[in-house]
Amino acid sequence: MQRLGSVQQKIPCLFLTDVKDDPSTKREYQPFRVLATEQINPKALDGDIYNAIPTEKVDGTCCCITRHKGQPYLWARLDRKPNKQAEKRFKNFHRLGSSKEFIWNVEQDFKTVPDSWIPAAKMLQLNGNVQPDENGHIPGWVPVEKYSKQYCWHSSVVDYEAEVALVLRPESSEQNLLEITIVPLSDLLEQTVELIGTNVNANPYSLGSKKHPIHLLVSHGTIPVQNPPALNQKDLISWFQESKEGEIEGIVWHCTDGTLVKIHRHHLGLKWPLPDTYLSSHPVVINVALSTFEHDFESKSSFTNFSKLNGQRFEHLKDIHFDNA
Repeated sequence: MQRLGSVQQKIPCLFLTDVKDDPSTKREYQPFRVLATEQINPKALDGDIYNAIPTEKVDGTCCCITRHKGQPYLWARLDRKPNKQAEKRFKNFHRLGSSKEFIWNVEQDFKTVPDSWIPAAKMLQLNGNVQPDENGHIPGWVPVEKYSKQYCWHSSVVDYEAEVALVLRPESSEQNLLEITIVPLSDLLEQTVELIGTNVNANPYSLGSKKHPIHLLVSHGTIPVQNPPALNQKDLISWFQESKEGEIEGIVWHCTDGTLVKIHRHHLGLKWPLPDTYLSSHPVVINVALSTFEHDFESKSSFTNFSKLNGQRFEHLKDIHFDNA
């Protein structure tokens, strides 16, 4: 599959949205819901949405691969957020419904971030300062160090000495077959990826266990949507509710001009996560052969655990367990 757009900022919804004063089904303690209207978003039309490539919106945490310390590195998402005083001003401003634009003092209004933090690509800059998005956040990244406690699940899927990552991707020889394999970090350079697994977002894909966790990277845009519906609310809702292929978190369309557009089940008032998902029901083959590397992988690493399953095929992604290795 061709390389598609990267996820550096918030992706607009396929439809224009309304805010409803009902408790969110997506975020606990959020007293409102963001629901799609029936009107296609002009941003989607400008990107030629009807000729875009639909891909599965994978439920994990967003990361990117870019250089650090002279080599390709995995970076975790870290948005720079306003401090309490600035956030209160921002919320009050929007509650009053002013037609004017909120003015930020970026140097004073935002929480500090690590020195290694970098802003996401293509963010608006004003007087040398990166400006927040419409939600009052400045999307960005921090490098994932080898023995990081905060980002231990991120670090489990990379080996910087071997400069490789553990990746879940389609296997080209058979439709719907997935493979778990080792990919050079250099092949993923300047791409965004999703970290999924046991300890990410309540594990919607039922990967691993608490005793034997499993985490993997999925490059954005690599999981195609099978039999996508027409771009209207009625057909989308029917597809999500009634088809096996619709048992996914959402769809991200990759437009030819690089524009990304999404629809989440919650935009349509639909439930997520589900008891079973389309991705976790896919068959998968393990292609993790460490003998091809002149490097000693740590004995308890995910790389070593997957190598013990090398060559094996599982009828469902969720069937993989290291305790059977």
